[in-house]
Amino acid sequence: MEWLKTPVKAPNVAAIAAAHLRQSQLTKPPGALGELEAVAIRLAGLQGSEQPAVDKVHISVFAADHGVAEEGVSAFPQAVTVQMVHNFLNGGAAINVLARALGATLEIVDVGVKTPITHPKLISQRSGNGTANSALDAAMTSAQLNLALQAGADAAERAHASNAELFIGGEMGIANTTAATAMYCALLDVAILDATGSGTGLDHAGIEHKVNVIRRILNQHRSHFDEPLEVLRRLGGFEIAALTGAYLRAAKLGLPVLVDGFISTAAALIASKVQPSVADWLFLSHTSAEPGHFFAVAALKQRPLLDLNLRLGEGSGAAVAVPLLRLACALHNQMATFAEAAVAGKL
Repeated sequence: MEWLKTPVKAPNVAAIAAAHLRQSQLTKPPGALGELEAVAIRLAGLQGSEQPAVDKVHISVFAADHGVAEEGVSAFPQAVTVQMVHNFLNGGAAINVLARALGATLEIVDVGVKTPITHPKLISQRSGNGTANSALDAAMTSAQLNLALQAGADAAERAHASNAELFIGGEMGIANTTAATAMYCALLDVAILDATGSGTGLDHAGIEHKVNVIRRILNQHRSHFDEPLEVLRRLGGFEIAALTGAYLRAAKLGLPVLVDGFISTAAALIASKVQPSVADWLFLSHTSAEPGHFFAVAALKQRPLLDLNLRLGEGSGAAVAVPLLRLACALHNQMATFAEAAVAGKL
């Protein structure tokens, strides 16, 4: 995968300066729009335009199963993964509703659902019939990891080729909160008890069991925590690897990314550890209700746009944040300057 060796595109310094200047001339006190100003300026630099836009949004939802589900770490059976993929394809899931409301392009990518699916709307780039049980062995082989990374990169390339202005990656995979929590613990040296939440709705006993399984996972692979892609290979899932590949490739192509919640941020963390400048291209959409998300947000040194107690996945939290980005752009682009409005102010 030669694309992994290519550099991440640098933000456009001139566009950032021009956007800063425009913000200083708009009819408002300096900084009065807070984070909305920062978002618009960041987007200007990433898009190389004084007047950024996020009208064209591309959403790729990656689906895969996890071998660790056999440890009983989810409140839902593994069969729900394939059932939800059919729901996506039939237009009935939350992300379908949100994509339609946003006018966004939505695609579903099977990167390793346990039961293969044939459907005309489905993109199939499978790394296997689900991962291995990471409590017993590495979740995937190196070859499988590369296939999943490439599936994500291909999605980013499709988005770029369609002139998308923003990329969102979603995921579906029963037991993937266990995989992501283990990854957070391995990458950030976080205590298991501090990082582990209810996932799909576990009760107290279920969370205790999940903690014990994660402890087994970490003990099994502890000697490999110094290499981020090896952490991903051993502890992660095909959909998390695909998200990682998508974020890396988007940053190299110069395509801004709006990151979803707990699972997606695990991929963002891996991508930023592989190439730190990837973080320049990532916006964190919301604060996940999963407790471990706090540590990843701190590591990425970003402030999520929303805090709505969301924990659905699918890219849904990121989709909910898109109107905020659009409004930030509208304010930046359409407000009058002091000179245009004949308002006395600092010019």
